[in-house]
Amino acid sequence: MDMGTLFRALADDSRLRIMLLLQVMELSVGELAQVLEQSQPRVSRHVRILAEAGLAERHKEGSWVFLRPALPRRDHEAARLLDAFLRREDAVGETLCAQHASDRAQLDAIRSVRDQRAADFFAQHAGEWDAIRSLYLPEAEVEAALAALIGDRPLGRLLDIGTGTGRMIELFGPIADHSTALDRSPEMLRLARAKLQHMQGGTVDLIQADFYALPLADGAADTILLHQVLHYAQNPQAVLDEAGRVAAPGAHIAIVDFAAHALEELRERDAHARLGFSDEAMTALLAHAGFDLAETCSLSGGTLTVKIWLGQHRGEPARIHPHSRTPETPRKAAA
Repeated sequence: MDMGTLFRALADDSRLRIMLLLQVMELSVGELAQVLEQSQPRVSRHVRILAEAGLAERHKEGSWVFLRPALPRRDHEAARLLDAFLRREDAVGETLCAQHASDRAQLDAIRSVRDQRAADFFAQHAGEWDAIRSLYLPEAEVEAALAALIGDRPLGRLLDIGTGTGRMIELFGPIADHSTALDRSPEMLRLARAKLQHMQGGTVDLIQADFYALPLADGAADTILLHQVLHYAQNPQAVLDEAGRVAAPGAHIAIVDFAAHALEELRERDAHARLGFSDEAMTALLAHAGFDLAETCSLSGGTLTVKIWLGQHRGEPARIHPHSRTPETPRKAAA
């Protein structure tokens, strides 16, 4: 690793601002342009320099390009030291700290608008949610494949993150010791409550909360489900890190979502934040959250391919740095 190249890349204030923002979360070039209030071509040039220096990694998703820090994955002492330095806001100077605080506030405002758009979509379409899901692949096929992948292992304390209408709890709740159905949308939870009212009292908790801040204790879940939820997350890593926090040692996590695709219209029409996930990307996301990928399953139907990833928690905490959790999301719960 050429340290001179690294420090020359960071000598520009805009590129240092970009690297500090990437410590918070993975961002698109367009989002960085909005935060920095610079043109996309100019930001793209900064990104190219950072990538060539080995400081950032680019990955394309449809017509969008996302950035993430490359240093944590470099097996070099210099990389570890520089990565630790970038995570210490007190080490970059009072002026830059003030600029970074302003950048964070701008980023939070951008994210808030997008989160509200997604929340509005859920509220408008809550009553037809199961039908929307069935457009991609017959849901019965997905449910059968998920049940086969989970097998007959004990579910213990089941957590369904982004429960929607409660269908996953309806399927797997009867064989769990206790179930928690969690969603941020009150409209969805009302539908879930109606669907699950036949289940034995005390066996299911319905909680209104955000998947970035689960109102559960560490190690509180033995089985975690995210069924067609993760592609709505602006920060999928933070969601899975939080799932890793509440996972008991040896807990299983099953993620049902789309394989990587290029249907850009889903961003605007259906409020998708991410266009599916590759196996490589999902393996890395899970590993960071403390899970090993155990099994995968692919289900092709129509234009999109549905994937199921099954992971098992190693019993180690997620590698969460101070800014990995969305800071503006409060922990709250409501029956």
